[in-house]
Amino acid sequence: MSAGLPDRTPGQGPVAPEALAELAGLLADRTRAAFCLALIDGRAWTAGELARHAGVAPSTASEHLDRLVSAGLLATEKQGRHRYLRLADARAAGLIESLAEATGTAADTAARPSGLRAVRAAGRLAAARTCYDHFAGTLGVGLHDALVERGMVAIDDGLALTPDGRRFLTDLTGDPLDGAARRPLLRSCLDWTERRHHLAGRVGAALCRSMFERSWVTRGRDRRSVVVTTTGARELRDRLGLELPEA
Repeated sequence: MSAGLPDRTPGQGPVAPEALAELAGLLADRTRAAFCLALIDGRAWTAGELARHAGVAPSTASEHLDRLVSAGLLATEKQGRHRYLRLADARAAGLIESLAEATGTAADTAARPSGLRAVRAAGRLAAARTCYDHFAGTLGVGLHDALVERGMVAIDDGLALTPDGRRFLTDLTGDPLDGAARRPLLRSCLDWTERRHHLAGRVGAALCRSMFERSWVTRGRDRRSVVVTTTGARELRDRLGLELPEA
């Protein structure tokens, strides 16, 4: 029986070595790692799509996916004939991001594109994309830098939300971002195209959700890219002084 990702709160006892070894072994397999990295876009993939992405047979993919679901890393749902998989929650995404960053890469790294269509798609991803439930690319790094420059996020002693930042985000998102939560309020995530950090955690998720709801961004042509709308570009410029390059 898999140990999975246990619900843990500060002050609990140490993790059993066997549980840590089991989880590490689960992600040590290349196929299972490829599935988790693909799902870092925050959206659901079918089992067949994941099998093709990893270059394995559907039967092989099914076995690996069942293990990841049992471990609590992935969540699954059926819709018609299709089985959809996604990362189970923000903790699972944070684990994949942290492990990828520890390797000196990033969780949302893509293969080097070849061909005009692939190069254009890579350009859209570099400009703005989702990384699980927050923004990455030029947009994500720009939001990080703008919040720091405006004194809304402090970085002197780790990431911290300032009173000005809390007021700004509460007004923008409607989320006071207070109270106890397992997920960190702020977390940095290495951006593979910018080679700098963008914002993850509850703040990054709230920004992403709110900007979609306000139609400041829309989904792009492919699975992960997003497009900043004219309204969004204006609002980001007026509220944060963030000037994004034209698409």
